Amino acid sequence: MGKYRLDSSTIMFGVFGDPIRHSKSPIMLNRAFEVAGINAAYAAFHIQPGKLKAAVDAVRALHFRGVNVTIPHKVEVMDYLDEIDEGARAIGAVNTIVNENGRLIGHNTDGIGYVRSLKEETGIELGGKKVLMIGAGGAARGVGYALAKEGVAHIYFANRTREKAEELAQTMAGFTGATGLGLTDVAEVAAEAALIVNNTSLGMHPNVGEVPMDTSLVRDTMVISDLIYNPLVTRFLRESEARGATIHSGLGMFIYQGAYAFEYWTGAPAPTAAMRDVVLASFNG
Repeated sequence: MGKYRLDSSTIMFGVFGDPIRHSKSPIMLNRAFEVAGINAAYAAFHIQPGKLKAAVDAVRALHFRGVNVTIPHKVEVMDYLDEIDEGARAIGAVNTIVNENGRLIGHNTDGIGYVRSLKEETGIELGGKKVLMIGAGGAARGVGYALAKEGVAHIYFANRTREKAEELAQTMAGFTGATGLGLTDVAEVAAEAALIVNNTSLGMHPNVGEVPMDTSLVRDTMVISDLIYNPLVTRFLRESEARGATIHSGLGMFIYQGAYAFEYWTGAPAPTAAMRDVVLASFNG
């Protein structure tokens, strides 16, 4: 079904956020439905503070099959759902809602999307490896939990506010070895890491000159990963690649968190190549 052929059988989807007009999710998911031949439409909804409960109630009332939830609503939305899966509960955030005949189930596809793209794009074997994560916010929680479930041996969380990193490490200690550090401690543990992940916004457009850590610590045996996808190759990745490391951009996480949402909603495999192509084309547009 082409995306312009809405009819009385079209199944509705969307994304709730504030702000939302920058979101690439509508072009990506509408392309996915089109390629998969599913009569569905996906739109962006600007849900302002205080309006989230009403928006979630509308999902039930209007029989939307599903929605994605983005900043700043991923935590609050959990209060309004009927069920939350184990991963989303452990992470403490929901980014995907599935409407099963009026029963709303919350999932979090960020971490699993990240791991799927990391393994496909780099071939890394995660079992028994040590990981250094820069940043201890919501993204680090999702990615950290998914890496723990893949069997990594230890995660070092380094954050500007050390207490925040220690708090996150404590939460993750139920799933794998975890230590919280200050950013100044990065040099001491970097050499142990097979994977280093930037979970901060350092290096994101327009501040493209920033790096989250000293790249002279990067070795050619490491995989260096950045959750940022604008620019596609950050300064952190560019300098790491120059030092011989394998690099992984944040675009894969964005594509695959959407792919998992698509698969939860439709039961069909997501057309990830087409989804990636349409998002890349939108950057070059």
